[in-house]
Amino acid sequence: MADLLADFSAPFPGLAWQTALARLICAIVLGGLVGWEREVHDKPAGMRTHMLIALASCLFTLLAFDLIAIETSRDDALRVDPLRLIEAVTAGVAFLAAGSILTRQGSVQGLTTGAGMWMAGALGLACGLGRIVLALIAVGLALVVLWLLRRVYPHQD
Repeated sequence: MADLLADFSAPFPGLAWQTALARLICAIVLGGLVGWEREVHDKPAGMRTHMLIALASCLFTLLAFDLIAIETSRDDALRVDPLRLIEAVTAGVAFLAAGSILTRQGSVQGLTTGAGMWMAGALGLACGLGRIVLALIAVGLALVVLWLLRRVYPHQD
């Protein structure tokens, strides 16, 4: 029973649960900002979708840290490549984003929403890695691109 309780008190080896929670919340908030912009303009994937993508990406990152911290008895028992995490999250989010892209009579719609979903995944990865300042800079730039360029090119999306 003590081992079970210990697992809940330190869910991520080497990372306090408060830190993990802060990173997860940061991912939700930053993903929500991109999603809010999409939702305000009545686009297919809104705030909840972007928040969940960022949250899932952050969680996958934290879980990868957990896997890295597992001690094995053999050196080759666990092969760790952090780039695989980024590839897996990118592929999963790209699959979701592709579903938001529609073509009708030679016109393509949903590319910006798909790109926003991809951005939400990247924000989640950055938050999970503890790169909060980088994530803040990226979300700021993304919002500038979405808001400013909407005014410059109002008919493109």
